[in-house]
Amino acid sequence: MMAEEEKNLNLSNSAAPRPLDTTNSDMISLDQRLFTDVKSVLPVKRQEVLKWFGWGYKDSEFYVKDDVICFRGDRYPLNDCSLPYFTEWVKKKLGINPSDPLPTPSLPQTFPKPTDNSKFLEELKTANILYSQEGLDRLIRCHGQALHDIFYLRHNKFKRIPDIVTWPCNHDEVKKLVTLAHKHNVVVLPYGGGTSVSGSITCPQDEIRMICVLDTSQMNRMLWLSKENLTACFEAGIVGQDLEKVLNSESLTLGHEPDSYEFSTLGGWVATRASGMKKNTYGNIEDLVVSVKFVAPSGVLERQCNAPRISCGPDFNHIVMGSEGTFGVVTEVVIKVRPLPPIKRYGSLLFPDFESGVKFMREVARRRCQPASVRLIDNEQFIMGQTLKPIKAWLGEFVDYCKKSYLTTVKGIDLTRLCAVTLLFEGEPKDVDRQEAVILDIAKKFKGFSMGDKNGERGYILTFVIAYIRDLGLQYDVMAESFETSVPWDRCYTLCCNVKRRLETECQKRNINYFLASCRVTQTYDAGACVYFYFAFHCTDFSNPVETYEIIEAIARNEILSLGGSISHHHGVGKIRSPWYGTTVTDTGIELYKATKHQLDPKNIFAAGNLLPEKSLNSMTARAKL
Repeated sequence: MMAEEEKNLNLSNSAAPRPLDTTNSDMISLDQRLFTDVKSVLPVKRQEVLKWFGWGYKDSEFYVKDDVICFRGDRYPLNDCSLPYFTEWVKKKLGINPSDPLPTPSLPQTFPKPTDNSKFLEELKTANILYSQEGLDRLIRCHGQALHDIFYLRHNKFKRIPDIVTWPCNHDEVKKLVTLAHKHNVVVLPYGGGTSVSGSITCPQDEIRMICVLDTSQMNRMLWLSKENLTACFEAGIVGQDLEKVLNSESLTLGHEPDSYEFSTLGGWVATRASGMKKNTYGNIEDLVVSVKFVAPSGVLERQCNAPRISCGPDFNHIVMGSEGTFGVVTEVVIKVRPLPPIKRYGSLLFPDFESGVKFMREVARRRCQPASVRLIDNEQFIMGQTLKPIKAWLGEFVDYCKKSYLTTVKGIDLTRLCAVTLLFEGEPKDVDRQEAVILDIAKKFKGFSMGDKNGERGYILTFVIAYIRDLGLQYDVMAESFETSVPWDRCYTLCCNVKRRLETECQKRNINYFLASCRVTQTYDAGACVYFYFAFHCTDFSNPVETYEIIEAIARNEILSLGGSISHHHGVGKIRSPWYGTTVTDTGIELYKATKHQLDPKNIFAAGNLLPEKSLNSMTARAKL
């Protein structure tokens, strides 16, 4: 094992930013407050802030006290709340006993021995790039947030983890690192926020070459800002919430807000073709990117023009977007930004059934009057959301009773069928007033009615809390995960119903009595929508519960594809969905991907194993090992 001072070089030794070239005509409109340094939410030792065995912050979690599930985490609205309604729902729906959790995972005391490439290490020592071969640094970057990853982590089942972690601080250091890795045939795995749920950053278990994680978290500066053009250039490792803080301080916003926004990075969004909750107003990541700077073993790919649109052959931005770390690594991104909206207003609607809700969503999309966010949740998710509330005083309980009586008696709604829509409006006050009036008018046509802004705000913000529920479930042998798709409008409702029915049928076949199968429609387009499914089951009699989950999800994915749904809307392909990639892009598409891969990465050092199953690239890897 090398000495500590050799393993952890000082960040201050990193190359300094290049000064601004003010003679360049493109730079005339740039704000002079350049190179904004950002204290990242992801420190070098991210285990000091984040859980090593689950989602999110170390100080935020669901836990059990006096047989009642509670939540703590002062960044979230449920902080210090006791949740008796949620406790009863979990007992009934998933059959667990809150007083009987599994032991909390213990941090491993030993780690797999690293595979060393001595020549690479020797040159890395002189390259002035921060690096570490400490076991914990390597372990916490061997996985993403897929169910398989977290289950294996909690049970210490990873046999192969990265051999070294590096923290380049800028584009030039990335170039230097990739050049060294290519020279010495070392595998490079780009690693941003670690939030992938597709297996895309899971360490390849059969790789025999040295594996180097390229952690981008220290590449988090704003390099320049043009308020005149409403564009900005950021390094790719900046985390969503940090990026927004920087822009908000300038009265600007990107508006890209995926569910993983607290921890995912700009580079990760580009590499997976991400989508956010407010895409209706601001667009998906492909709509927000002007250009990317991308380092591959064969060189740097970068468009030399930041004009708003360019007709110049195939758009190489789209070679990078969706490449999932298999061609190279994103280092810098020029993005479009917008002025902060003067007002933000939440809203919520109730519909008598899910079909009415889907029809409402379709009409809103047809008329292109979507607010920043409009999301439809089915009855299962609505009920669960209602249980995530603390006990109220007697007056609050009485008000809730009156509301329920109004729904059932006056409105004639069946509480077992109703569904809800959460709304977020952003913009000028008059524009928001007009948009809200249009939305309410459309809702009435489908027997929908308003339930006020408080429910809408609560439903929107709870998205960030719900991510912590899976870790609670794993303490009680509950396997849980989400998966998504996009689908044409004429098949949206049928797909939602059929996939949930398929999940239920597969559970019944396996004598799984306690399970949850629910969905929501989260993003709308002219021609279709994104649908999210949430699936969980309580298992005590399976030797490999994760494998059971993955088999059932694969069956559900086949059902999705048979009904005209996509392989993924925004999570990406990764390793989990790679078996369906070929049928999605055709044989010609596979050969085009392979040709691009060979041109950019001839030795397959970016061997993440995503998109194509690794066996499809075996011949390339074999050539690289010669």
